[in-house]
Amino acid sequence: MAKLFFLLSGEFESLSFAELKAILETEGYTYTVTEKLDQTVRLEADVECVRQVLRRSAYTRVCGLELFTCEADNDAVAEAVSSANLGDVLEEGETFGVRIRRIKEYSTKDATMTLESLLGKLILQNAKRAKVNLDKPDKTFYGILTNGKLIFGVKLAEIQPKPFVERRPRKKPFFHPSAMNSKLARCMVNLAHAREGSCLLDPFCGTGTTIIEAALIGVCAVGVDVQRRMADGARRNLRHFCLDAEAIVIADARKLPFTHVSCVVTDPPYGKSATTLKSSTKAIVEGIFTSARELLSEGQRICIASPKTIGIQAIGTRLGYKHLESHFAYVHRTLTREVAVFEKP
Repeated sequence: MAKLFFLLSGEFESLSFAELKAILETEGYTYTVTEKLDQTVRLEADVECVRQVLRRSAYTRVCGLELFTCEADNDAVAEAVSSANLGDVLEEGETFGVRIRRIKEYSTKDATMTLESLLGKLILQNAKRAKVNLDKPDKTFYGILTNGKLIFGVKLAEIQPKPFVERRPRKKPFFHPSAMNSKLARCMVNLAHAREGSCLLDPFCGTGTTIIEAALIGVCAVGVDVQRRMADGARRNLRHFCLDAEAIVIADARKLPFTHVSCVVTDPPYGKSATTLKSSTKAIVEGIFTSARELLSEGQRICIASPKTIGIQAIGTRLGYKHLESHFAYVHRTLTREVAVFEKP
């Protein structure tokens, strides 16, 4: 197994870490977490797992092959570079660049730039024939300054946020103010352990955000909504991204016309902008758990978002599910979402 490090988003750190673990588990990779730091995870796993993290993740920013970790002072860095034989990483004639990312207030901008320069000089001393190219280097050495440490290695992949920005609710042709953002929806798909080719159900598909994110990673997605307008809007949004769902069905989520799915991921209606058809949010959530129970097999998952005030952990447990984890995502002053994952025992 390789020593790897992952720079995580600072938006929802709990969700970011959980998503990374879920991807590794879903894709069948064995891994050992070496250390969990602020926005950074060090772990040992097959280096091939980076390809799946790059393909699936919403909240991972950079994946790297770790060369060393040391205290974030110049003497410790110089000693670590000397011991790591960084010249061996570069093939003859290859160019390189050095990038350092500082997390929060663990370093200053000036100190970060000074460290980049120092590392560049130290690498050149160890690899006499190497050349610096800051624009398009053959290899990028990447470091993260966090918790008083420098995690340093070779960048293997960087996940660009732009595609998720292009899929935000207001960018879609059919918009509704209650729609979840694409990154959180993708994260929930991952937390549900949705595999390529498996069947994911969103019983409150709305504008189609969850089924779009599922379809983009090869999951067969089925959307249900009680309102024809929303179902038609979801189809329109899918077409906009040149995607197909397994099905978009107009039906009541409490009476689902299916016999089996692989997982359930949903963000049921709540708040002023969402239609609940005169049902309370608590009753809607209870209905999801009850109807989904008949569709899931032992060990399969349901990932559901709801207002923190609903107490979804207690509801799911009372209705016979095993609660695996919960994460909290602040939306605005009156709404913090609880993203909860349950397993059918």
